[in-house]
Amino acid sequence: MDISDASPVSADPTPSVRVGRRTLVVLAGVPGAGKSTVLAKLRADADVVRLDSEQVRARLRELSPGIPYRFYRPVVHLVHRSRIAWSCLVARGPVVAHEPATRASTRALLLVFARLSGRRTVLVWLHVDPDSALDGQRARGRLIRSGSFRRHVLRAERMHRRLLAGETLPGWRRVHLFTRSQVARGLRLDVET
Repeated sequence: MDISDASPVSADPTPSVRVGRRTLVVLAGVPGAGKSTVLAKLRADADVVRLDSEQVRARLRELSPGIPYRFYRPVVHLVHRSRIAWSCLVARGPVVAHEPATRASTRALLLVFARLSGRRTVLVWLHVDPDSALDGQRARGRLIRSGSFRRHVLRAERMHRRLLAGETLPGWRRVHLFTRSQVARGLRLDVET
């Protein structure tokens, strides 16, 4: 497993991550870290499946106007993770999934999806301080409950310390650690043929 920080390639300041065609790339970090923004700005030299839970949330919001998100949040998570599993099985190219993955159990589930579908795993961890993450949540108009956010932050801080210490994450082929400012212009996937 490689743990690498961002390093610009040539004159292009956009960091790049090298992946194989059969790879599950997980964009992880606390809610508000900038995962959706990175996913939207993602550039790749091959077809890539991009999965964001916001895609599911928006569709369910259309189908159930007026119903508060808290009532269908579990359905959003279930459908989003089901889409990740299905895409891992059927997609020809890399699958890039937005998932906080601050819980070890979530990371384990994603590893299971990858293993069952014969995919390599790459974790792209976005680190941001809690205040900036809250600003990110406000900017997208999607604040999560304070208790849930605190738990995400505690787990993310532990993960950040582990990554900085060079600790390996079992099952993950490569891990890339970026700050929000390092990926402000997006991220480039270099897909091996």
